[in-house]
Amino acid sequence: MRSLFTASLAVVASIVVTLPLQAQVLPEWNVIAAKQEQLGENHGLLTGAVEIEQGDTKLYAEQVQILDEEHIVATGNVVLTQGNNRIAADRSEFNTRTKLGTFYNASGIASVQPQRQAAPVAGIVVPQLAGQETDVYFFGEKVEKIGFKKYRITNGGFSTCVQPTPRWDLSAGTITLNVDHYTLLRNAVLSVKGVPMFYLPVMYYPTNEDDRATGFLIPTYGMSSVRGQSISNGFFWAIDRSRDLTLVHDWYSQTGQGTGAEYRYDVGGGSDGTLRAYTLDEQLGANPRSRSYRIDGGANHRLPGNFRARARVNYFSSILTNQTVNIDVNNASRNTRSYGGNVVGALAGFSVNGTFERNEWFNDTTNSGVTGSAPRLSISKNERPLFTGAPVYFSLGGEVVNLVRQTRALDVVTDDRSLSRLDFSPQLRFPFKRWPFFTVNSSISWRDTYYTRSLDPATGTVLENNLNRRYYTVGSQIVGPVFTRVWDTPDNGYAERFKHTIEPFLNVQRTSLIGDFDRVVQIDGTDIVFGGTTSYAYGVNNRFYAKRKLGQVSQAQEIVNVEVRQTYYTDARATQYDTRYSINTIGSAPTNFSPVSLGVRLTPSPAVNATVSAEIDSRHRELRSMSAQTSYNWTNRVQTTVGWSHRFFIEDLAGFNNKDALDHYVNLSTNAHTIDNRFGGVYTFSYDVRRSAMLQSRVSAFYNAQCCGIAFEYQRYNFAGVPSFIVPSDHRFFLSFTLAGLGNFSPFNGAMSGVPR
Repeated sequence: MRSLFTASLAVVASIVVTLPLQAQVLPEWNVIAAKQEQLGENHGLLTGAVEIEQGDTKLYAEQVQILDEEHIVATGNVVLTQGNNRIAADRSEFNTRTKLGTFYNASGIASVQPQRQAAPVAGIVVPQLAGQETDVYFFGEKVEKIGFKKYRITNGGFSTCVQPTPRWDLSAGTITLNVDHYTLLRNAVLSVKGVPMFYLPVMYYPTNEDDRATGFLIPTYGMSSVRGQSISNGFFWAIDRSRDLTLVHDWYSQTGQGTGAEYRYDVGGGSDGTLRAYTLDEQLGANPRSRSYRIDGGANHRLPGNFRARARVNYFSSILTNQTVNIDVNNASRNTRSYGGNVVGALAGFSVNGTFERNEWFNDTTNSGVTGSAPRLSISKNERPLFTGAPVYFSLGGEVVNLVRQTRALDVVTDDRSLSRLDFSPQLRFPFKRWPFFTVNSSISWRDTYYTRSLDPATGTVLENNLNRRYYTVGSQIVGPVFTRVWDTPDNGYAERFKHTIEPFLNVQRTSLIGDFDRVVQIDGTDIVFGGTTSYAYGVNNRFYAKRKLGQVSQAQEIVNVEVRQTYYTDARATQYDTRYSINTIGSAPTNFSPVSLGVRLTPSPAVNATVSAEIDSRHRELRSMSAQTSYNWTNRVQTTVGWSHRFFIEDLAGFNNKDALDHYVNLSTNAHTIDNRFGGVYTFSYDVRRSAMLQSRVSAFYNAQCCGIAFEYQRYNFAGVPSFIVPSDHRFFLSFTLAGLGNFSPFNGAMSGVPR
């Protein structure tokens, strides 16, 4: 009887000890464990496949010690999951009320939204990588969960490459990881496939849920024979949804240091702008102990009353520095700086345009020329019937402008031909379009121009005497008769129908005598008008059309266009002032005939086009110039352009009788990449055939793996002997990495620009 009582007491005690602890110590948590022990009033022990759950929070461990109602210690294969976030550790101290805690020898994954997509060239560029992840993998000796998506990591790191073996990671002594906001690292080291690549004492990394995130950008490494080695760093600040700012710092081993900023905004409604400023402090190199700057930008704003304002600036303080530092060959070879703005709109039926601009081009480092408008106000009346139902149309144009034209040496004006001009020009036009195969457009215009200064015809000196120039122009533009033939080719593999048109044309224009022509200070096209002559521009246009099936619809498109034209002048001197031809021959013997101009345009398919142009001298019957260009575009994955130009030697023709002043160039540009942008490259070159020299060549390539990528660029140029190019030659190399979710950028000097990373 005593044995039975003892056994019953033991069973009751066992039942009391193994009561479900969630009902006593963790009242709001579901608890599952192989063994549950009550060690005190608020103290318990769970062992064997422990799982506690509340909402989307689950904690797994081999053993969980319950210290009180809020604090537990989990050991052995600890795993915490909250939604899509997960932490695994050897040991954890966890608060069941706040759901925060500390994890030791831990690693985890947290969800993060995709980062910013690709942006314009020479700005912030975050590539679209193949298989780009949207999670952050992190690890550390100690990981403290101090917020719902905020962690403090000690002696650890993180990566957005979530693979069994991440291809890259950022490690640091202390990391504050704030998912959907930012990550702050101290003493950070970037490693790619376990190899340390670079060190940063402090790094701010964006993990923002927005599509634009504030943070540091991946540096770009470069090397140049002129500037030495270089490192470009960038920081991107997303001010708000319509504004951002990029700060950059460049270090050059043989030059000095540069700093810059790019501000962009887009407030909607067609109002946007970009402003980029860069300054270089040179201690060594071509321009030692000097500071220079460059400002580029543009703005476009909608104003009240159907007006719009625009502004632009492309200005540098030193042409030598501009050509030395600028990596983009097109910008580096540019010898012009300019700035300006205009306001345009409609007022009382008139178009109004107010403009201010200043352009300065350099022949070398000390001599330059300046042109511009300071300011210009243009008013025009669009063409409309002279009266209701009239077949005659009236239009009106006029302007008042202060024209700037100076020659400068060492910033001192050596020749100033600036003046003010008032211009007024009404026009009447009578179109005859009764027959579709024969049209005539006739017009008569009168022009009155007032100048505040004039030339001395004998000496060419600009005088302070004003001048009033008046003349009229009468002309007709005749097209036809037009001859047309159509072929139906239903069995043709290229097109189901072809059409050929032959369009002869004749443009007759009579300009009255301008008695003071030799007294006009010639600055722009308004001033370069030769009077007392009649011109006959004649030629023929051949057009070939093909009706092809593009998709589901058949469309007619022009596939071949061939135009031949020439102009005859009753006064041979007029050939020297006709701006319709690419090359004027001022200084050569006058002739009544202009060069024969040939233009050919081929577009056999939307992917292929080509142009050929040539000018043949009418007196010597020899080619003056010829150029050709062809482009190929295959589904935007392969884009190639090849160009060729040549100015020919003509012994007795001024401007063509000096072989050293002629040119002969071949250019090529190719851009290719895979459809998923996994790898690709850019190759360009410019070759001087006359000097048998490669002017410039550029090779860029990129490769994107699943979580990281690499891009490089190599440039070589040699402009020795080319006018206006002061820096003769340079060799350049650049290297940049791409990491999933981490932005890179193109430095302001043009390196890596256009590389489709």
